[in-house]
Amino acid sequence: MKRLLALIAALAVMTMVLTGCGEEKAAEKVLKIGTMSPLTGPYAADGNDIRQGAEIAIEVIKEQGGIEGFDDIQIFPQDTACDPKQAVAAANKLINDEVTGVVGAYCSSSTIPASETLAEENIIMLTPASTSPKVTERGLTNMFRTCGRDDHQAPAAVKFMKDVAGVKSIFIVDDKTTYSQGLAEGVAAAATAAGIEVKEHDHVNQGDKDYSAVLTKVKAANPDLFYISLQNSATGALMMIQAKRMGVDAILMGQDAVYHPKLVEIAKSAAEGAFCTFGAIDKDAEAFKTFVSKYKAKSGNEPGAYSAYAFDSAMAYLLAVKAAGTTDAAKVRAEILKLDFTGASKQVSYQENGDSGSNYTVYQVKDGKFVPYWNSLSGEKY
Repeated sequence: MKRLLALIAALAVMTMVLTGCGEEKAAEKVLKIGTMSPLTGPYAADGNDIRQGAEIAIEVIKEQGGIEGFDDIQIFPQDTACDPKQAVAAANKLINDEVTGVVGAYCSSSTIPASETLAEENIIMLTPASTSPKVTERGLTNMFRTCGRDDHQAPAAVKFMKDVAGVKSIFIVDDKTTYSQGLAEGVAAAATAAGIEVKEHDHVNQGDKDYSAVLTKVKAANPDLFYISLQNSATGALMMIQAKRMGVDAILMGQDAVYHPKLVEIAKSAAEGAFCTFGAIDKDAEAFKTFVSKYKAKSGNEPGAYSAYAFDSAMAYLLAVKAAGTTDAAKVRAEILKLDFTGASKQVSYQENGDSGSNYTVYQVKDGKFVPYWNSLSGEKY
């Protein structure tokens, strides 16, 4: 009997210990943030920029004391490979991970289907890179965009072509992706409206390595400007290298996807003098300098095109959660719409439809670096 009582007492103590451990674990509340971007494949440089930008935002918030009510903030990166099906799978994985906010994706063709999956679970998504107008035109109340839009970028590019470069004719090439082709079509329409002749609008395929067929057409057409609308800097660099080798004598101009240190690193002298459009960034702002310092310390590299936008997207979500005191989507959304802060990419505030506005700068590659050349908002050169 004594042994039985001793056994019962021991089991009671063990039960209390285990229950106590369970209570301690349950008491730890973790804020889970997801990222979606191409971490592998041809767009991995941009995708990892997005992941690292969001990671740095979490570091900054933790350094500031974290968010009341949460013991930790954790990030859950998912690879989309810029593939719509994989993006949906990534969204479902993040739902299973119980994230409450997502920074991503990169390609509009990934962001659009993934956002619809996340919307079913009322999860907020902020894209740092998807510029297709469709991203914020589908009535998704929890969809936000920190970067600009193609229908703002295209007119800015054409205004530069006509008013600054004095271009009379252009040849356009895209790679048939939602982003690249949509932007290219916008440039073609704006150019025609501005009286610039579009000699041809041709296409290549994602993954192509040999552009000789289309470049032969470009050379024969002899346009004043060759507009390159491709999905990333590596393919843009390859196009520029081959264009120079074939003797294409035209101004080279790309879009925001080629605004990346990798373009110059790969293309080298072939990129010299080329232009591209990208959102205006105040590189003298303390927020930008602080971000760059942290990014270099973390990655050992210069920030990529969309890393600052990813940082600001993550900061926007974290600041909104902090202000709301909850991850409830409706309350966080309301706080996001109240935001107005100096970010690493720009002054960040969001409109009711989820957009944050666009102000494009034309950059030129000079001495191996991207240098601001012309501001579309002021219409003046730097």
